[in-house]
Amino acid sequence: MSDKTLKMTMLLDFFGELLTEKQRSYFEMYYNEDLSLSEIAENEGISRQGVRDIIMRAENTLLQMEEKTGLLRRFEERREIIREMETELARLIQLCRGEARERAESLQKRLQDLKG
Repeated sequence: MSDKTLKMTMLLDFFGELLTEKQRSYFEMYYNEDLSLSEIAENEGISRQGVRDIIMRAENTLLQMEEKTGLLRRFEERREIIREMETELARLIQLCRGEARERAESLQKRLQDLKG
C-alpha cells in the first residue's frame, strides 16, 4: 500500500462522514477495493472522468479537513510516542526486579490496552 493510499484511507476513517454517499462509495472502491477509475466507471455507468472528478473532490474535502484540524497528524505523532514508550518500557522491564518489574509490566499491559 502506498503512502498516499494509506493517508487517504486514514483520512476517510477520520472524516468520511463529511463526504456525500457517492463520494464515499467511489473513494472506497478506488482506495480500499483497489478498483481502477475505468472499472468504477463501468460498474456505475458513468464516464471515467466523472469518477475521477468525484474522487478528486472527496480527496480535497478530506485534505482540507486535515489541514484545518490536524487530527491525522496528531494521531500519527501520538502513535510514534507510544511506540517509543513501548520500546523503552520493554528495556526497563529487563532491568527491573521484584515490585519495580511488576509495576513496569502492569504499565506495559495498560499501554497495550490503550492501543486496542
